[in-house]
Amino acid sequence: MGYLDNTSITVDAILTKRGRELLARGDGSFRITQFALADDEVDYSLFNEDHPNGSQYSGEAIENMPLLEAIPDENNIMIHKLVTLPRGTTKLPVVTANVSKVTLSLGSTTNIDPQTLNFQGLSNLKEPGGYMATIADRRLLVNFTGVGTGGASTTVRPFTSSALSETIKGTSFSLTAINSTTLFGNNSKLLTTITLEGVDSGARVTIPVEISKEVIATSSTQGVTGVTLT
Repeated sequence: MGYLDNTSITVDAILTKRGRELLARGDGSFRITQFALADDEVDYSLFNEDHPNGSQYSGEAIENMPLLEAIPDENNIMIHKLVTLPRGTTKLPVVTANVSKVTLSLGSTTNIDPQTLNFQGLSNLKEPGGYMATIADRRLLVNFTGVGTGGASTTVRPFTSSALSETIKGTSFSLTAINSTTLFGNNSKLLTTITLEGVDSGARVTIPVEISKEVIATSSTQGVTGVTLT
């Protein structure tokens, strides 16, 4: 990570590993259809309404802050995305899910069902545009499916020695853990995260995901087998 010279207007664009993969195909599958804005490097507490040189200098400290160089890591950049909310909004939307943590054993499946609080004045609501779900390490799932609005299913795991994220869209999501112990080595469990983001609200939540090397439990509750949710 580095800093950009903020004395001039700079556009610093880079491709993620997934973006480079799609571009290399040369079949038109690489298409930029959306973009987002964020203000991770801005400290708004530096806004000084009582600046000795007058109100026109109130934002001087903020304007002179260095800009972060773009990096292809969603865990360290664009955490604080800008959103547009209706005029008069008094509460920020908050994305929640039916689980606070997902724990899967080998080959087991579970569903994640997000909802949004404080959206359009309601306490619990499915966003019309659905949700974006990003798994931080796609290697740990044999199936990653979005159900509902714009839902997509992916069953192709990346062959790489390092973690590679993947994002899909839907109103709910199904995750199936790997059924092989190849990635575990001497570890008894593998850890990753899944981030859910409301398409309409921009609100997000990150949920820890744990894949156990051993079968944790077998249960037929609600048709789910081999899954422990907490």
